[in-house]
Amino acid sequence: MDGVPRVPQQRSPGSSQEQVALRFSVLGPVRAWRGGEPLTTGSPQQRALLAALLLRDGRTATAAELIDAVWGEESPSQALAALRTYASRLRKVLNPEVLVSESGGYAIRGLPEGSLDLAVAQDLATEAEKARSAGDLCHARDVLGRALALWDGEVLAGVPGPYAEAQRVRLEEWRLQLLESRLDMDLEQGCHAEAVSELTALTAEHPLRERLRELLMLALYRSGRQAEALAVYADTRRLLAEELGVDPRPGLRELQQRILQADPGLAEPSAPAAEPPVVPVRPAQLPATVPDFTGRVSFVSELSEVLASAEGRVMAVSALAGIGGVGKTTLAVHVAHQARASFPDGQLYVDLQGAGARAAEPETVLGSFLRALGTADSAIPDSLEERSALYRSVLDGRRVLVLLDNAHDAAQVRPLLPGTEGCAALVTSRVRMVDLAGAHLVDLDVMSPEEALSLFTKIVGEERVASEREAALDVVAACGFLPLAIRIAASRLAARRTWTVSVLAAKLADERRRLDELQAGDLAVKATFELGYGALEPAQARAFRLLGLPDGPDISLAAAAAVLDLPVEEAEDLLESLVDTSLLESAAPGRYRYHDLVRLYARACAERDERPSSEQGAALSRLLDFYLATAAGVYAIERPGDRLVDHLEVTNHPGLGFDDRHEAQDWLYSEAHALLAFTRQCTGVAVLRRAVDLLWAAKDLAESGANSKQYEDVACTLKGAADRAEDPQALSRALTTLTNVHLVAGRFSEADEEARRAMELAHIVDDLAPKCWAANDRGIIALYQNRYADGEAYLRQAIDSFRQDENLAGEASALCNLSRIHLALGRVGSAVELAQQGITIYDRLGHTLRGANGRYALGMALTGQGGLTAAVDRLTEALEVFRDSRQRLWEGMTLFRIAEAQLAARKPAEAAALAEQAQAVLRGIGGEWRRGNILTVLGRALSDLNQTGRARACWQEALSIFDSLQSPEADEVRLLLTPAAAA
Repeated sequence: MDGVPRVPQQRSPGSSQEQVALRFSVLGPVRAWRGGEPLTTGSPQQRALLAALLLRDGRTATAAELIDAVWGEESPSQALAALRTYASRLRKVLNPEVLVSESGGYAIRGLPEGSLDLAVAQDLATEAEKARSAGDLCHARDVLGRALALWDGEVLAGVPGPYAEAQRVRLEEWRLQLLESRLDMDLEQGCHAEAVSELTALTAEHPLRERLRELLMLALYRSGRQAEALAVYADTRRLLAEELGVDPRPGLRELQQRILQADPGLAEPSAPAAEPPVVPVRPAQLPATVPDFTGRVSFVSELSEVLASAEGRVMAVSALAGIGGVGKTTLAVHVAHQARASFPDGQLYVDLQGAGARAAEPETVLGSFLRALGTADSAIPDSLEERSALYRSVLDGRRVLVLLDNAHDAAQVRPLLPGTEGCAALVTSRVRMVDLAGAHLVDLDVMSPEEALSLFTKIVGEERVASEREAALDVVAACGFLPLAIRIAASRLAARRTWTVSVLAAKLADERRRLDELQAGDLAVKATFELGYGALEPAQARAFRLLGLPDGPDISLAAAAAVLDLPVEEAEDLLESLVDTSLLESAAPGRYRYHDLVRLYARACAERDERPSSEQGAALSRLLDFYLATAAGVYAIERPGDRLVDHLEVTNHPGLGFDDRHEAQDWLYSEAHALLAFTRQCTGVAVLRRAVDLLWAAKDLAESGANSKQYEDVACTLKGAADRAEDPQALSRALTTLTNVHLVAGRFSEADEEARRAMELAHIVDDLAPKCWAANDRGIIALYQNRYADGEAYLRQAIDSFRQDENLAGEASALCNLSRIHLALGRVGSAVELAQQGITIYDRLGHTLRGANGRYALGMALTGQGGLTAAVDRLTEALEVFRDSRQRLWEGMTLFRIAEAQLAARKPAEAAALAEQAQAVLRGIGGEWRRGNILTVLGRALSDLNQTGRARACWQEALSIFDSLQSPEADEVRLLLTPAAAA
C-alpha cells in the first residue's frame, strides 16, 4: 500500500488559547480533562452529544441533527428538552465559552491544537505520509506507531446512537489501514520475523481482510517459512469462497505465484533499513586519531581518493598490508576520520584480531555491527550467511564506512564487506590480500628518514630535537624507521626531561639493547618493544609482563589488580603509566588491552625475566581466584540459599561485591568474553578444578544465548583436560556443565550421557554437588524423552541428595521438575502441590530468578488442571523475571507455555501470536526439539482459527524435526496430520 491512509480531516475546533488545559478523547471512551483532572461527561446520551460536537470540526450542529445523532429514528417525545439539558450540563463542566449556542444548535469552539486525540492522530498520520514519501521509513514508522498508540480500546465505547456507530466503523477501518501501512513498512525494513506474530493475531481477528493475509504471506516467506506462506493463501482462498463466494484479489494471487517461483525480488525488502531504536543510530566507532600523525602524504591522498569514489561505485575497498608496527592502523584511522563527511550515515570499526591465536569470527562481528546499526537482537539471524545478507540489506541506501582492522585473511573479511553503492571498507592486515576481489591494495613500508624524524620531533618537541638533529637521526634509524618503535622511543624521552636525545641514542647503540636483526622483517617489531620495555621502571616492567599472560580481548582494572596483587588504586596508576608509553591501550574506562604483538612480546619477557619463574603461575592463579570468587558471588546473589557456592574450590581472593542482582548480572555479562577466554586457558592440573568451578558458577552465560557457543567451547576444553589429568572430581563437574550446555541446545541424548558419567564419577569421589545436580538434570532429560518413571526416580534421588546437603534451593528445583513429571503422568493435583512447595521455598529464600522457574512449573500444572486464568498469571510473572534477567531460553519457553494456556482457554488467536513470539525469541537457542513443540502448538491454534492449510504446514515441519530427532512427539503430530484429525 502506497502512502499512509488518511481519515477525513479532523481538526480541534477553534484556536483560542484561553482553554489550553482542556483535552478530549474519542479514540476509546469519550473523556475530558482539565489539565490532569478528569471531568464528568455524564450519561451515555450526554457523552453521545459531546462526541457528535467534537467530531464536527467546530461546525454548528442543529438540534434536529443532534437528536438524530443521539437517538436516530426512535427519538423520545421530549428529545429536544433532554438535548438542552445535556448541553446545559456540559456547558457547566466545560465553560460557556467552549460549548456555544448558535442558530438553534450547538458547537464546540475555542479549543487549542492538540486538544482532541483524533486530531493529533490525523496530524501524525500526515507527518508519517510525508516522511515515507521522502524515504525516511524509520521516522514514518515511529510516527505511525505514536498515532496508533492513541487508540484506547473501542472508539466511542459505550456511546449510543447511529452517529456513534457510523463513526466507530469509519475510525476502526482507518485504524486498520494505518496498521497495515505500518506493517508494510516493517517488512520494507526487514522486520519480517517480528511482524509474523502481530499479523497472525490480526488475520485471526479479521479473517477476510486480504491485505493482512498478503502481508503475513510475505513475512512468513522472508522468514524462511515458504510452506506456511503458501498455506496462508490456500486458507484465504477457501475462506473467501465459503464466506463470500469470491476468489482472492489479483495482488494476493500474484504473490502466491511469486512465492512458488522463489522470485528473488521477494527475498529482500524493497527498501531495507535497520530497526531504529528510540534514538536513531548513526554509529561512530572509529578510534581516536593520533594528534601527531605525520607523513604518509601519498598514501593518505591515494586512499582518500579511493574512498571519495564510493558514491558512484558498488563498493570501494582498500586493503593495507605491512609488518607489525608499521602504522597500518594509525594510517587507516587517520584516513577514515578525514573521510567521515563522505559517510554521513556512520562509521563501523572492529579489531579482527587476525594476528592472534583466535581471530574474531565473522558472524560475531556481524552481530556486533548489526546491533550498532540499530537492529534488535531478536531480528539478528543465526547463520553467517543470513547475518551477512541482513547486514548488506541494512546498509543498502546508506553511506557507511567500515574499518576492518588487523584482518587474518580475505575469507575473514568477505562477509563483512558492505557490498552496496555509497559504502566503503578499509582493511588492514599483515598479509597482502591478493585474493580479495576488487580491492585496492596498498603495501605500507617503514617511514622515510624525513617522516620518521618528523614524527619523533612532534612527540619529543622541536626545541629538544633541533639542537641534536644527528642524534635524533640515529635514534630513528635504530628504530628501523618503524612508526611504533619511534613512538615508543620518543614517548620515553618525552617523559624524561633530564635525558638528552644523545642519551637515548647511546642507549639504543648499546648492543645489549638492540638486536642485530633490527630491520629484518617481524623481528623489527620485537626490537621496537625492547626499546620501550627496557626503559620501564621495575614495577611497570612487572605489570607489563604479568598482564600479558591471561587470554582474552581485554582486562578490567579489578582483574588486573588481582593479577598484580595490588590495590586497585596502585594498579590503575601503573596501567595508566603503561598507556602513556604506548605499550598498553585503554580500551574503555576501566578496561585495558594489548596490541596482539605486544602481548606476545610481554609473554616472552615473562618467560625470560620473571623471577621467580613461579610468579607467572601465581599471577594467573590470583586472576582465577578473582574470577571464581566474583562469579560465585553473582551466583549466590541470583540463587540465595543454593549451596553450590559452598562446594566450590576455596579461593584466596574475596572477589567483587555487588549491591543487587542487576549489578551482579551486568558484571557477568560485560566480563563474559574475557572470563571465558581466560577459563579456556586454565587446563593445568594446579588450576583445573577452579577453572571448572568457575565455569559452573557462570552457568547463566550458557542460558543467555549471547555467549552459549563460547561457553560450550570452554566446557569441551575443560572436559578434555580433566580426562587427560585423570581427575574424576574435575571431570564430574565439567560433565555437569556440559550437560547444561546440551540441555539448553535441546541435545537430550548427549546431555543424558554426560549426566550419567557425571553421576558415576561423583559417587566414586563422593562429591555431593554433581551428585545432586546431575540427578536433577537426568530427571528433566527423562521428562523431555517421555521416560517418566526414570525421571521420577532421578528426581527423588536428587531431592534426597539436596536434603542431605541442606540445599533448599536445589530441593525446590527438583520439586518443580518433579511437578512436571506428575503433570505428564496425569497426576495434576500433586503436580500443582509440588510446584507450590518449590515456590514456597524459593520465596522464603528471596530467590527471584529461580522463583520464576517455580512459577513456570506451577503455570504448566495449573494449565493441566484447568485453572487457566491463574496459569497465565503465574506464567506472566515468570516471564517478567526472565526478561529482566536476560534469560532468553526461559523467556521464549514461557511465551510458549502461555500460548498453551491460551489455547486451552479457547483463545487461539492469542495462542498463535504468543507461539510466534516464542519462535522469534528462541532463534539461535533452545534447539530443534523445542521448536518442534512450538510449531505443534502453533498449528493447533491455527487449526482452531480455521487456517488449516497453514496449520498443516506447521505440523509437517514439526514432524520433520521430530523424525530427525527420533522423538516420540512424532506420533502425536502424525495423528494431527491424519484426515480424521483434520476433520
